Amino acid sequence: MQPMEAVYVALSVALVVVGLVLVGMAARAYIQTDNRAMLLLMVGFSLVVGAAVATTFSAFLTDFSASRILLTVNYAVTTVGYLFIVASVRAQ
Repeated sequence: MQPMEAVYVALSVALVVVGLVLVGMAARAYIQTDNRAMLLLMVGFSLVVGAAVATTFSAFLTDFSASRILLTVNYAVTTVGYLFIVASVRAQ
């Protein structure tokens, strides 16, 4: 593994860990309050984390050869995730 690839993996892991903390916090808040905004927030952060995980795995599986497709799919899924996060703010 090249140094830049190691940095990429480390940053991906950090994004996933922080994202899953946010998913867990939103899930707990939803369970405690039954607030629809927390459900939307949980789904949004789940999509952002899922996009990061899928992109990292796919990049290594394809040896970074399909970077345009990977980035396009990543941005599409991440954007949908952020739309859910925005919807959660609007639902307040």
